[in-house]
Amino acid sequence: MTRRARGVLLGISLAVLALPSASCGSDDETGGGTTTLTVYAAASLTSTFEEIGRRFEAEHDGVQVKFSFGGSSDLVAQIQNGAPADVFASADTANMDKLVAAGLDGGDPQDFATNVLEIAVPPGNPADVHSFQDLAGPDVKVVVCAPEVPCGAATSQVAQRAGVTVHPVSEEQSVTDVLGKVTSGEADAGVVYVTDVLAAGDSVDGIEFPESAEVVNTYPIAPVEGTDDPDLAREFIELVLGDAGQHILQDAGFGQP
Repeated sequence: MTRRARGVLLGISLAVLALPSASCGSDDETGGGTTTLTVYAAASLTSTFEEIGRRFEAEHDGVQVKFSFGGSSDLVAQIQNGAPADVFASADTANMDKLVAAGLDGGDPQDFATNVLEIAVPPGNPADVHSFQDLAGPDVKVVVCAPEVPCGAATSQVAQRAGVTVHPVSEEQSVTDVLGKVTSGEADAGVVYVTDVLAAGDSVDGIEFPESAEVVNTYPIAPVEGTDDPDLAREFIELVLGDAGQHILQDAGFGQP
């Protein structure tokens, strides 16, 4: 057999030997050594929970926190329909009550923060909005959350208490969508949370109104029934409730429960 033929046979043999090893995959490909904790949380918690998630990952080697942010009503509906979640954090008690009523809570919900509404307007306040009553102006394009969403329910309560009828140009499914309409210039004003105004920085101006103090949203958190790792879910909740988590939330403008 020539040297060239022997070389070809050797190459084929090495390729065949390599096949089983290639088909097994690495730990990264198969997810070996990594545990994912899935947290469903209200959109208004996005920046704070992402920071809490990074801290949790730093304290738990091999754990990755995966978030799904959105309107609390949408999130609880997804969980009710079988979406896999380990922890649920709602922007109000009403949507947490839906989880409990469906028997999908893996433990007693615990309140961890409060929030109040504020009006967000584009920089310079071109529509000259200075009060909640101004939102009823015929020429003011207002965006609010849909009534089933916590920020929308709170807005409706404020309007009722203030005796003001607001005619929004759109109703959004999350508070971040409302804020997006304002920052993009599609709306003259949007009713969001004080924490959203703070997080938006210079992209919006905030208009406080006294009626907001009468409608305070309380945020509860609970493990979800059927979680693959209830201990890990409880540890995440403990971080949110503990000093470190509370400090992050309060720095973002959330109140204590």
